[in-house]
Amino acid sequence: QVQLVESGGGLVQAGGSLRLSCLASGSIFNINAMGWYRQAPGKHRELVARITSGGTTNYADSVKGRFTISRGNAKNTVYLQMNSLKPEDTAIYYCNAEIISGGGYWGKGTQVTVSS
Repeated sequence: QVQLVESGGGLVQAGGSLRLSCLASGSIFNINAMGWYRQAPGKHRELVARITSGGTTNYADSVKGRFTISRGNAKNTVYLQMNSLKPEDTAIYYCNAEIISGGGYWGKGTQVTVSS
């Protein structure tokens, strides 16, 4: 079992920045990759950014150049630095951990609201 706890969401004006954090606990040695997803009202959950245990990253086209995913030194924390935020970035952001054997775990989510 892996538990994920997100923090760092909030309300920010367009053009501003936020940093999300996700702390993983439990069987973290089984984690192959971690990522951030988001879900806006009436829309499907979508991948925002992902980082593998080897450090490879990938981003949604809509956030490239504005968002950066990174890991903490202990490898059980993942961050999402969000700059130049836009109203369309408003969503609930979820942390995800992919397990080596398949499947994964989700955090409860943190709300990000960007006002225009």
